[in-house]
Amino acid sequence: MSIATLIPLILIVGVMFLMTRSAKNKQRQQQQMRNTMEPGAGVRTIGGLYGRVVEVHDETVELEIDEDVHVHFAKNAIAAVLDSAEYERIVNRVEPPAAADEVEAETEAADGTAADDEAAEPAAEAPAAKDEQDAVVVAEADKAVAEPADEAKKDQESVSK
Repeated sequence: MSIATLIPLILIVGVMFLMTRSAKNKQRQQQQMRNTMEPGAGVRTIGGLYGRVVEVHDETVELEIDEDVHVHFAKNAIAAVLDSAEYERIVNRVEPPAAADEVEAETEAADGTAADDEAAEPAAEAPAAKDEQDAVVVAEADKAVAEPADEAKKDQESVSK
């Protein structure tokens, strides 16, 4: 065998090694995450169901998905363990407290003491322009739906004559 035939073979073996290594690392991280679950932690299952861990067993996890609604899942069905703030934001739609700078900027904008009042005016006009565009799109969609209906009605009238 010549060196020219060995190089592609070595590259293929090297790529396969790197791919399996990264997959094993990912599996190891998932297993570690599942093993560190504790009661009270918020989780997301592979099916997209959110719940709080009630009990952790060897192979299963008991989740509370609503008050007094408990379900059992295999540990392998847990896709992610969420921190408390993220779980509350997703499940209860609780937004994290805004930063002080954002609160100050909102207060200035509400009071009309913003530095660039002229810059704020085009921003206020933008939603109106978007609403107009949406209205045009809706009108065009209504027209597209109405035209075939009118044609069908004419066809039906001509058949009945």
